[in-house]
Amino acid sequence: MSKRKEFPKPPFPKQAQSLPGSSKAMNPEPDYGEDSYQGANRLTDKKALITGADSGIGRAVALAFAREGADVVVSYLNEHEDARETQRLVESAGRKCALIPGDIAQAEHCRTLVKKAVETLGHIDILVNNAAHQMTFDALEKIPDEEWDKTLATNLSAMFYITKAAMPHLKEGASIINTASINADVPNPTLLAYATTKGAIQNFTAGLAQLLAEKGIRANTVAPGPVWTPLIPASMEADKVREFGAKYPMKRPAQPCELAPVYVMLASDESSYVSGATVAVTGGKPLL
Repeated sequence: MSKRKEFPKPPFPKQAQSLPGSSKAMNPEPDYGEDSYQGANRLTDKKALITGADSGIGRAVALAFAREGADVVVSYLNEHEDARETQRLVESAGRKCALIPGDIAQAEHCRTLVKKAVETLGHIDILVNNAAHQMTFDALEKIPDEEWDKTLATNLSAMFYITKAAMPHLKEGASIINTASINADVPNPTLLAYATTKGAIQNFTAGLAQLLAEKGIRANTVAPGPVWTPLIPASMEADKVREFGAKYPMKRPAQPCELAPVYVMLASDESSYVSGATVAVTGGKPLL
């Protein structure tokens, strides 16, 4: 029997970055499954569009999808170095990978993104709405109007625009996977705008699953707990980063590679009767 892998636990070195953050600048660097994820042909020749796939959960999902046999389009803001590393990982698995930078907070870019993805892939079998923005504020009056608008535009409105634009290209058997958060059920008050969007994402997905059931298209939500991604040192105080995940039952944050198998499961044809679900990946902390 193989030994269970040990993942890093806090306290972590104090660290801070500016948004959107970089994987290489993190200590320790996130584990994306480069040396551990083994595919089993569960997504052979499927075509996937993944937002926020330059790093974090999105990169781990892109890598896992590729090793399961899928071609991938990586949507990201402007983290070109991180995105090229995701591309390298996908292509090293023998699959096609295209990079499409741009701000999904802009509705027109969302439509352009889908258009370019279809031109690249031919069609879309799997849509993963994963990109997110967050910032920490300890009082309501400290949240700038612009910050509120940006969070809702990036996390929620983009999901609507991208999914709507993708609909003509999604056929029976397609899978939509939206990344929510434990904050949808257990909101962190210092992440008020972010938590609000995550609750809305969960509701949006539950309704979407019902709308699309007759078309044979599934929609599900993944609700992660704390995950060690560049967004953490880029959006939280260094002291909080140092203890990130320590209060969860497993006493640590997840590594991105620990999320990827759930996305693979929801994307695969084996999950043909799973729709409208929220899958919690929260290190032992229950959703309400």
